[in-house]
Order: sequence, then C-alpha cells, then structure tokens
Amino acid sequence: MIVRLMGEGQYEIDKKHIDELNRIDNNIVKLVTKGDGKAYKSEFKKLTDYLHKYGKKIPDNVLKPSDIIIPPADLTLDEAREIFKGDGLIPG
Repeated sequence: MIVRLMGEGQYEIDKKHIDELNRIDNNIVKLVTKGDGKAYKSEFKKLTDYLHKYGKKIPDNVLKPSDIIIPPADLTLDEAREIFKGDGLIPG
C-alpha cells in the first residue's frame, strides 16, 4: 500500500500494518472531535512515526498513486477537524 505523507513524500507499507494505522487514525478522530489539541498532536506524531518505522521511503523521483494521504505535521486542530472525521483518513 502506498501512503503519501504531505511534505515528505511517499512510503510503501505492508498491508499488515494498516490495522494499526487505522487504530491511530480513529484515535485522532476522537481527539479532534473532543477538541483536545495537545493529545491530537501527540497521536498525530504516533501516526507519522509509525509510518516512518514500518514504511519504506519511495525515492522522490518515483511517483505512484497514493492509497492514503496523510496531511503535513503542522496541521492545526481546526484544519484537522475538516479531515479527521467519520472514518478518518483510513476507511474502516
């Protein structure tokens, strides 16, 4: 699966890691809904850290269609409210 991390590029991650990404994504939705900005930032960092740890960076000169797009790390809580709602970034 290909994940684009805005501002950093694309990562290829094995499908076995998608459930954990989805769990973190769902936590972010809950925190954003509650308006907990500090916890949101912490959980968002977990999402990007997980991708960095288990994903394989795709060279910048290679462009593949992204299955998931993660917004940049400087996303504000207000901006996150527009993105992290319902199922979040990862359906299911």
